[in-house]
Amino acid sequence: MRIGLSTPVVMQIPGATATWERTAGIDDIARIAGVAEEFGFDYLTCPEHVAVPPDETERRGSTYWDPLATLAFLAARTSRIRLATSVVVLGYHHPLEIAKRYGTLDRISGGRLVLGVGVGSLKEEFGLLGACWEERGPRADDAIRAVRASLSTTRPRYDGEYYRYRDLIVDPCALQPRVPIWVGGRSRRSLRRAVTLGDGWMPFGLRGNEITEMLAAVAVPDNFDVVLATRPLDPTGQPEQTLSQLRSLRDHGATAVTCSITAESATHFCDQLGALRDLANDLEQETS
Repeated sequence: MRIGLSTPVVMQIPGATATWERTAGIDDIARIAGVAEEFGFDYLTCPEHVAVPPDETERRGSTYWDPLATLAFLAARTSRIRLATSVVVLGYHHPLEIAKRYGTLDRISGGRLVLGVGVGSLKEEFGLLGACWEERGPRADDAIRAVRASLSTTRPRYDGEYYRYRDLIVDPCALQPRVPIWVGGRSRRSLRRAVTLGDGWMPFGLRGNEITEMLAAVAVPDNFDVVLATRPLDPTGQPEQTLSQLRSLRDHGATAVTCSITAESATHFCDQLGALRDLANDLEQETS
């Protein structure tokens, strides 16, 4: 089971964001990313929202760093850790826009992109951006197919229900022959979408037994990732509870775990990363 990091600062949710994150900057994030890489963490994440209506901020927060700009900066400050969007909202972009921008990110990072994608859930944001809310599901399915056909080639062509193009050049393109696509969501349809069109599933807001039951109802392909998220962890202060969470997510089918970490400062966060790595190594020894 691989261990990834829910990057602090880049998303600030009321009640879940530490005080130090409100004034932290890119150098703090880059320092944490470097330490995570040093300790062997597999990936770090960045979400996407363009604009959040004021009446949604109590639930979602209002701070969301742009994933492309943020991950591109971190690509230059790291060399091995993978860079995962969590998630790019498909309806906000043309597939060729995703292929060009994130294909470039994959190339400048040396092939470290994990493209997390989602259908989207904020109707007002769809309206603001002129995106289609009513058909967002089937449009997302078509977009994933189009992105898959376009990411790793300079001569993309696609003929789908909503997107069609040919006879054009997109250069540069992704370095990886097949960029991993992880599909976010909490419904059975999102899991079917992930199994059919993607390389992994990132569920949220589901109990462990719900995840287990949903996975048991589909034929999961070989090498398919189930990417589960932790509640906030305190590896130095509560090591047993941290280990218990990791063990539980593993038992519910996780192949990768995105860890949220409580901390009082960027320095404390880095200390927590070291403790978490030790606990993850202990868990690995249990299962070997």
